[in-house]
Amino acid sequence: MTQVLFIPGSLRQASSSRATVRALVKRLEPDITCRVADPGLLPHYNADVANDPVVEAFNAEVAAADGVVFVTPEYNYSIPGVLKNAIDWASRPAYNSVFKDKPCFIVSVSGGALGGVRAQADLKYILNGMLARPFACQEIVIPQANAKIDDGHLADQAILEFAELNLRAFVSSL
Repeated sequence: MTQVLFIPGSLRQASSSRATVRALVKRLEPDITCRVADPGLLPHYNADVANDPVVEAFNAEVAAADGVVFVTPEYNYSIPGVLKNAIDWASRPAYNSVFKDKPCFIVSVSGGALGGVRAQADLKYILNGMLARPFACQEIVIPQANAKIDDGHLADQAILEFAELNLRAFVSSL
């Protein structure tokens, strides 16, 4: 069975990113095995640190996944530090990391009207620099996301249907 790893870009359990992850996982399972990483467990990136078990476990999760789904909020016109930190840990060794040739799918959320498009653009740029393979499709952006959460899940059916359609296309390409 296809295994997909979701990486939320927010630490807060009640965040719109995590609510989106929960809603998407609910729509994909049981057809697809979904795991959710916790980037908040990782230490701050430091190249002097070697053999950290939390880092090794995160890298193993990325390596074992057939594809990775990022659900990122937009902080100050870019991706959050916790997400960048996770990517920095998993991007070593450069050009030969667990992200090399890894299919990736991006969803962005924002409390604003643009739905995190700047964060999504930055994330694609970062993934390209690691030789990952961002999936080409219409962008999945969720504007005014905080108003679309109900009981800890994204509740906007039109967005969920659009995201699911594209996610299933992504999974079919794996």
